Amino acid sequence: MATSARVAVLPDDGGPRIVAAAAAVQAGGGTVVDPSDAEAVVWTAVGVDAGESVAQLTDLLRRYPAIRWVQLPWAGVEPYADAGVFDHEHIWTCAKGIYAKPVAEHALTLTLAGMRHVTAFSRADHWTGQGGRSLFDGHVTIFGGGGIALELVALLAPFGCRVTVVRKRPAPIDGVQVLGWEHRDDALAGADAVVLALALTPENEGMIGRSQLETMPEHACLVNVARGRHIVTDDLVAALAANEIGSAGLDVTEPEPLPDGHPLWGLDNCLITPHTANTEAMATPLLRARIVDNIRRFSTGQPLSGQIDPDLGY
Repeated sequence: MATSARVAVLPDDGGPRIVAAAAAVQAGGGTVVDPSDAEAVVWTAVGVDAGESVAQLTDLLRRYPAIRWVQLPWAGVEPYADAGVFDHEHIWTCAKGIYAKPVAEHALTLTLAGMRHVTAFSRADHWTGQGGRSLFDGHVTIFGGGGIALELVALLAPFGCRVTVVRKRPAPIDGVQVLGWEHRDDALAGADAVVLALALTPENEGMIGRSQLETMPEHACLVNVARGRHIVTDDLVAALAANEIGSAGLDVTEPEPLPDGHPLWGLDNCLITPHTANTEAMATPLLRARIVDNIRRFSTGQPLSGQIDPDLGY
């Protein structure tokens, strides 16, 4: 028999995010309570410094050991993994998977823009020569096998692309070549576009550096909608400046925000968007639906969506 989940919604700053999360808890049949009476917490600290958010949550769980489940608002949770917050004493869930459609859409946008030289053309102040490549019948390599990758595979279908997915734990995907992590550099050779859509872990930090950029074809477009630290920034600047690869489309950078005057800003073959593949306006209804669903699941003893593996950190 279902019981009303007792859920704290924190940190309570009285802002619209806390109000929306509380409404989602109630829509899922839960009851918003003080943390002293809570068995679960919906964490809403999106806008604070990651270190501060980690410290606040760690302190909360220490003071209220009856809390069994923590719902985080992000898909990428590496600050918490890096800080060693995840354990096997709690159920940890995040927003992984729910933002897949808008992020995949943005990845396709950056891919098309890069392959069609949109950045250079948009900056031109005179009629230029022709340039660009078609995505139709091209070869796209995607790093990551989660929701973003699956949505991007579907978006690429009308283009007739040959798609290779590289992931740590290979599993079949219809119509797609799936390779294990040990073959990651092999998957770069011959790729017209390379898309990074994977969680950040110590194993894949700096996974795209000079050697990998040299392996990619000279016309290749590199797109990053994951985390800036996947790419060695200085190596990317050098490769783009020397036209060793065709272009880059970056929704994330290292450092982030990218400072004024950084060399990446001045490159005509680099399109940068300010981590906007999934805006707050897009994210709010998607996160609300995840909270509603998980509250219902928690109340009825069903497995929760978006669970984090404490050992893997995502």
